[in-house]
Amino acid sequence: MKALVYHGPKRVSVDTVPDAKIEKMTDVVIKLTTTNICGSDLHMYEGRTDVEKGKILGHENLGEVVEVGKAVDTVKKGDKVVLPFNIGCGFCANCEKGLSGYCLTCADPKVMPGMAGAAYGFAGMGPYSGGQAQYLRVPYADYNCLQLPEDADKKENDYVMLSDIFPTGWHATRLANLQPGESIIIYGAGPVGLMAAMSARIQGASQIFVVDGQADRLALASEIGATPIHTKDGDIGDQIRELTHGLGADCGAECIGYQCSNSAGKEVPNLVMNSLVDSVKATGSLGIIGVFVPKDPGSDDKLAKVGQIAFDLGKFWFKGQKMGTGQCNVKAYNRRLAELIHHDKANPSMIISHELPLEKAPEAYKHFDNRDKGWTKVILKPNDA
Repeated sequence: MKALVYHGPKRVSVDTVPDAKIEKMTDVVIKLTTTNICGSDLHMYEGRTDVEKGKILGHENLGEVVEVGKAVDTVKKGDKVVLPFNIGCGFCANCEKGLSGYCLTCADPKVMPGMAGAAYGFAGMGPYSGGQAQYLRVPYADYNCLQLPEDADKKENDYVMLSDIFPTGWHATRLANLQPGESIIIYGAGPVGLMAAMSARIQGASQIFVVDGQADRLALASEIGATPIHTKDGDIGDQIRELTHGLGADCGAECIGYQCSNSAGKEVPNLVMNSLVDSVKATGSLGIIGVFVPKDPGSDDKLAKVGQIAFDLGKFWFKGQKMGTGQCNVKAYNRRLAELIHHDKANPSMIISHELPLEKAPEAYKHFDNRDKGWTKVILKPNDA
């Protein structure tokens, strides 16, 4: 089969690799019909993780079941399914609590001792191949496959967003404890930040502020119903206080991660976190879902190299704020978010800028990584002729 393979910093190619196959009786194999390039894939693409050469990337996956293990009960051949990016077993202590992003069964303690969780095609998240490929093995298929309704083909580009960015954007608002009628500030108008804005709108936020330095992405935020805040227009906290009677936003979400940059394009690892503390009101809550890593050897910042930032703890403490962090437990949200799509209450595909065949993936990575104008969200169709 064909798959997108990592060969080193900014070196990926579509190669012929061994076919995905059933390895345990609880597996299925799916034929990928849509798979996405995620902003977090760029950390690996740029060489800012310890992902191994030869890894098949891709964790936002949707397809048709073509092979079913003998112990699989509910998933059938021919089902159209979308997969959470995190792989769970469904029966460990964490999965039982709804924390499928921190599965104890699927984690690889040899890679990251003391850690939990697994994912398709991602650094430090187990040995699992990604789905930027023609076929994919799905472990614990009864748990991990979300079977899609009868409009799956018609709304495929919406449903594929259930693999990661729509639930992750929703997760950001829940970690921030957004309540109907409240205001929220969202840092980042990339795909996840835009999904956080859409989630906030659905949940009845009174004001949604989205901060970014790219006008084309802020224009999409405006389409969703958010107030765009450009990083070049002055201090973010001052702008937000002016729009909220001097108080700051009721809550906030960080949707950028450890490679955040200032308006001049220079990486400043603590910039967004400290700006978030400043722009959210006293007693407000913060939801942190941008990727942060235990170490970032490729950083020029001494603290960031060991996974630390100079955090404004004094102001955070003095303002009595709260913080929730971590990757999204997709299984906690994806079934209900699918209903929002099915009943036309959410249209996450509106952020898609490019739909390409798998062969164009290396070129797409280059444009997406450069933040070239108009390259907002790329989806791939691995089995299109």
